[in-house]
Amino acid sequence: MKRIFLATAFFAGALSAAPAVAQQSKVGDWTIEKRSQDTHCNASRGYKDKDDENRDYVIVITYSDKAIVIVMIYDGWEWDKVGEILRADVGTDDADIMSKAKWEVMDKTTVRGIFEFDQSIMDRLSKAKRLTLDFEDDDDDSIEMQIPRAGEALAALKFCEENRK
Repeated sequence: MKRIFLATAFFAGALSAAPAVAQQSKVGDWTIEKRSQDTHCNASRGYKDKDDENRDYVIVITYSDKAIVIVMIYDGWEWDKVGEILRADVGTDDADIMSKAKWEVMDKTTVRGIFEFDQSIMDRLSKAKRLTLDFEDDDDDSIEMQIPRAGEALAALKFCEENRK
């Protein structure tokens, strides 16, 4: 999916015409990869939701001992200002993760959250089936993204991080 590539490219800092994949594996419909131009491994998942006009949903997660980065792409969004900072409560199907978290608009359909590393966030994500962003005063842009098998994907991401070349 082109949107997964675009999202993972945000981690690299610049788009490359032909990215080389040094390490890659699959967990269900998640892709775990360490591309040669990236410092860290990424876990990405994309899908179309037939109940939402067949729109694309993409999530990419990466982390280091200092930060957790989550990129979410939804082709139903139409953000106006690249670089704008939005605030949203972040949660899963059974736990609140963070209130009023900062998300940066990357393009008209993409937001990125960069958070200080906290193992409890990773633990909550690993148990989740859905990740939600509830934007302040903006129910139309709030989103619920399906993240099945997140625990397995994050375990594979951890393995990739521990064995990256």
